[in-house]
Amino acid sequence: MNWDTIKGNWKQMTGKIKEEWGDLTDDEIMEAEGDRDQLIGKIQAKYGIAKEEAEKQVDAFVAKH
Repeated sequence: MNWDTIKGNWKQMTGKIKEEWGDLTDDEIMEAEGDRDQLIGKIQAKYGIAKEEAEKQVDAFVAKH
């Protein structure tokens, strides 16, 4: 699945995103609104990880779904 598909199905993907990054709130997920960079920023801030690590996690998530 590519990011355009995830963005197009954002409301359906929020559950899977919540499973992957359980510390993110529903509001944080909805604020990202399918924007990859915003999601990466929220993951980075919430988990205290480097941007590169957050990008790797998001890319792995996209590849898995």
